[in-house]
Amino acid sequence: MAKTEVALKQAMTAIEGALGVALVDYTSGMALGTVGGGKDLDLTVAAAGNTDVVRAKVRTMEHLGLKDEIEDILITLGSQYHLIRLLKSRSTGSGLFLYLALDSSQANLAMARHQLKKIEADLDV
Repeated sequence: MAKTEVALKQAMTAIEGALGVALVDYTSGMALGTVGGGKDLDLTVAAAGNTDVVRAKVRTMEHLGLKDEIEDILITLGSQYHLIRLLKSRSTGSGLFLYLALDSSQANLAMARHQLKKIEADLDV
């Protein structure tokens, strides 16, 4: 099992086009760890904002009576993909998600989703 920092660094190196990655607690909106980002991508702001996205989707699913789990949420911008992957509730994974920002001109979205799923499986939080 990989610790948070190791897993986040792995995402940045293993996923082509990765701009930044964060592990986020969506009950508080706080980033528990970040790697990458920069002046054009503030990962702590992104963590808080994407917490609202996750909460809204969970609430909508409840209103619709959907008895399913969110695997991931994709937001496509003009030049970036933003991927939100909710962690499956093993021991303490419930309430956490991985947030990955990708340069869409360099990234292979299918491979990024596959790699993020592998990283999640190895993550020890």
